[in-house]
Amino acid sequence: MSNLKKILNEKINCKSVWFMRQAGRYLPEFREIRSKNTNFIELCLNSELSSEITLQPIKRFNLDSAIIFSDILMVPYALGQKVVFNKNHGPKLSSFDMESFMNNDEKEFTKKLKPIYKAIQITKKKLNREKSLIGFIGAPWTLLVYMLDLKKSKNKIDLATLESKKLDLPQIINQLIKYLCLHIQNQINAGADVIQIFDSWAGLIPDEYLNSYCFIPNAKITEFCKEKEIPNISFPRGIKEKYKSFNDFVKPDGINLDPLIEPQWAKKNLKNVVLQGGLDPSVMLKSEKEIIRGATKYIQAFNDIPYIFNLGHGLLPETDPDNVNKLINFYRNFDG
Repeated sequence: MSNLKKILNEKINCKSVWFMRQAGRYLPEFREIRSKNTNFIELCLNSELSSEITLQPIKRFNLDSAIIFSDILMVPYALGQKVVFNKNHGPKLSSFDMESFMNNDEKEFTKKLKPIYKAIQITKKKLNREKSLIGFIGAPWTLLVYMLDLKKSKNKIDLATLESKKLDLPQIINQLIKYLCLHIQNQINAGADVIQIFDSWAGLIPDEYLNSYCFIPNAKITEFCKEKEIPNISFPRGIKEKYKSFNDFVKPDGINLDPLIEPQWAKKNLKNVVLQGGLDPSVMLKSEKEIIRGATKYIQAFNDIPYIFNLGHGLLPETDPDNVNKLINFYRNFDG
């Protein structure tokens, strides 16, 4: 069993390091592939290239876990929404159609995403047995932000759409949960060892909706994972001190900290869960001294509890791969 699975399953203290977005734009070998494959959705559905990209950071850094190269928006894509990635503007989805969305078919959904599952199979065969292969999904709320075009600025959502009587949001969320659980099971069947659930826009949810749109949907998905004995990591980014309520309610195997969460607060308040990450990705753009100072804060805080070293969000495109290498070496050789 890999280190990551051991830590999540047995709640043991065992050194493990991987990074969100470790296979991506900061690597020159990825940029070379991307320059020849301009359609991002098609790239995610190219099983051979997706596997190759997944393994690039493993070959370069010998990280403990690989995370399959894909995207959370492959689920809305498979459910019938057109997804376009525009350079410097992020993803844009076609208008949401409730009737079409509710008339999806599980076999057709699986068929559309079959190349992702094939990429997992290919990667699993090439990956050292001691290393974990991580699959992932976007949590329902975070997918809704894109599907319904709810995000109007960096920290503001379209409340009018959210509160519209025309939209049956509970029905949409339940349908998403159904297909997200199917996507999880398909990834596990293909060879993924662990699932991370990204609720990247949880911090945008107004307090009165947090239970309905964040806690309950994440809990249902986590409960599915536990029933199927699938190790899972939640990431409710941006909810600040409500991390405690989330953890107590959802009860994930692991929880990824964002940079707003102080390590000592997390250690005191987040119980019966493996902690992961926390380091601000922007620190990776600074000097080696500042990187080491930032990492030391987390390593020392969590040196006596189960902890997975990671960041508080994905690696930034401007990150120097040499800085990533220095950080990994520092972590692995840390003994103070």
